[in-house]
Amino acid sequence: MLKVKPHTDYPPEEGRYVRGNDFSPVIVVIILNRPDDKIPREIEELVRTGVESGAALSGTVQTENIGFEKIICNVVANPNIRYAVLSGPESEGHSTGEAFKALLLNGVDEKKRIIGTGAPHSLLYNLPMEFIERFRSQLSLIDLQFNGTPETIKKAVWSCYQEEPVMFQDYELHDIGAYPEPPMSGKITERVTRPWAIPEDEKEREAVKKMKDFIERMKKKKNTEP
Repeated sequence: MLKVKPHTDYPPEEGRYVRGNDFSPVIVVIILNRPDDKIPREIEELVRTGVESGAALSGTVQTENIGFEKIICNVVANPNIRYAVLSGPESEGHSTGEAFKALLLNGVDEKKRIIGTGAPHSLLYNLPMEFIERFRSQLSLIDLQFNGTPETIKKAVWSCYQEEPVMFQDYELHDIGAYPEPPMSGKITERVTRPWAIPEDEKEREAVKKMKDFIERMKKKKNTEP
């Protein structure tokens, strides 16, 4: 089967992940619902199992915007990656697991908002549309959310490596080889951390401008008062 070298910048985005075999066909994505300094031991074990089993990247994701954007940048930079094993709990307030599945199933609208999810901030503002489309074309989902264990993750990763199709739960898996297009290189363009707060049309932009102008006038007035 075809294997290729990832882009020289791979993986372009930093994050809470461990880098494994660059020629692996699978990444492991564990939903995180705790602060960085309070990551449960069971989540750490799932991440460690992923990379020790042969995943290209294995790590956690908590937010349904910048967290996804980092994953997308790293995946499209390595055409060998063809599967994502999703596991862990749900991230309350973000609905990260739901949004990740909706992204792969439905894509985004013209404003780059993920279609079919109730996640409040599922807007991939910082990425070009071609990155999002490539990510969806390149990757297939193996959904182990809520029932992933070290044993099931290990078996899922193993199944993705096989030369001939094997059944893993309801999935028929094997290593289908690298995506037949060159790796894409790029990082998050602007790193807008609150894309949902950006005005979406001219009317909203004008309203925001008027408010900013009003605030500036109030500041100047205050500074000139005796």
